Amino acid sequence: MSVPVVDPALYPQQLEAKRQRITAQFARFEPPALELFASPASHYRMRAEFRIWHQDDDLFYAMFDVDPEDPKRREVIRLERFDVASAKINALMPKLREALLASETLRRRIFQVEFLTTLEGEALVTLIYHRALDEAWEREARVLEETLEARIIGRSRKQRLVLSEEYVTEYLEVAGNRFSYRQIENSFTQPNARIAECMLGWAREVTRPAEGEAKRDLVEFYCGNGHFTIALADNFRRVLGTEISRTSVAAAQHNLADNGIDNAVIARMSSEEFSTALSGARRGRRAEALGLDDYDFSTVLVDPPRAGLDDESCAQVARFDSIVYISCNPETLEANLERLCITHRIERFALFDQFPYTHHCECGVLLQRRG
Repeated sequence: MSVPVVDPALYPQQLEAKRQRITAQFARFEPPALELFASPASHYRMRAEFRIWHQDDDLFYAMFDVDPEDPKRREVIRLERFDVASAKINALMPKLREALLASETLRRRIFQVEFLTTLEGEALVTLIYHRALDEAWEREARVLEETLEARIIGRSRKQRLVLSEEYVTEYLEVAGNRFSYRQIENSFTQPNARIAECMLGWAREVTRPAEGEAKRDLVEFYCGNGHFTIALADNFRRVLGTEISRTSVAAAQHNLADNGIDNAVIARMSSEEFSTALSGARRGRRAEALGLDDYDFSTVLVDPPRAGLDDESCAQVARFDSIVYISCNPETLEANLERLCITHRIERFALFDQFPYTHHCECGVLLQRRG
């Protein structure tokens, strides 16, 4: 992975290049004009991870610049700051490095650091080692928590020491609402909080019932910690979300309660298992307990991993009148739209720039059943 070069003066030009690329890539589907959501031009990423590079008596944060023609060749890049990351991460980086340099116990065989922060300045720092962590490490790490004013977790092989809490709480402002999200260490969270707010606002807008239209039900695949579930719940009569990660399901259930959402249920099951249950082909005990026949689903929201939707999931998604597809990979989105646009047409199309200064694009598509 190459280290992004952050230059706010060049950001508008790079964003325009992404707009042109995505517009051209999806032109054959005849979507409406692409809606563009720009990121802050620097300090936009709420989480970051770095290798810790040891050199004689020194150590420093490192990333690697990989030769695209020979991935085995890589150059170690020393980082004093990282303008991609949040201001809080940049403030913590020198303080943590100084603490590691001053303590043989904390620095010995550390090889990686992970930061997780929020817009309001909460921080969780994970220190990862090639050795077992003992009581001496824990004593000094507790002092480090106070010094950094951040939560500390220590990791090594088959070991995870949580000194205080294993999460931070992010607050996102969306269409006049303030939503809270518990974000747990080492589980997926949206990296760019300002773009996350844009995505939630867009999804609320495109799923809002028309004036006088009765609310129906939403089913959500890959719901994670309830990111979209919470923001969209008041657009629907009931919401049913599915997620396979036990950690994410626990966070989602906490987040629903913390935000006072009482019309949503999170089910721990794979998208494949849930698709089979929805079709009525086979329902196990967990699926039967959901009471699927009592729902009146009008809309499905999918936010799949980079691999996109498999054929069976595409077929199940196509059964719904409205599809909200959030994609982190335009190539697999394009392939899925080849199938979905047989039965549906694109009504809204958005580009969310989660990752400035890279080729990555996050897209949102609203599809409605033809006819």
